[in-house]
Amino acid sequence: MPHTEWSIADAKSKLSEVLNLAEQEAQIITRRDRQYVVMNGDAYRRLTGAQPTLKNLILGGPSLDGVDLKRDLSPGRELEL
Repeated sequence: MPHTEWSIADAKSKLSEVLNLAEQEAQIITRRDRQYVVMNGDAYRRLTGAQPTLKNLILGGPSLDGVDLKRDLSPGRELEL
């Protein structure tokens, strides 16, 4: 059965093995009672979902057809300072 949990010392000394096994299933590395997960990038992207870029969000937003985007060139109101 493949190794899935590692101490930090073992993971450091066998990093290539940890990465090779991470291609098949997530590997857990423990350091000071905290756990860290090593997995391949495809699995990570599947879990987190594809996040759209700001550019794609803006371009995919509602259409501005028919919206008057002309700037009002009249001077602003007068203020007493």
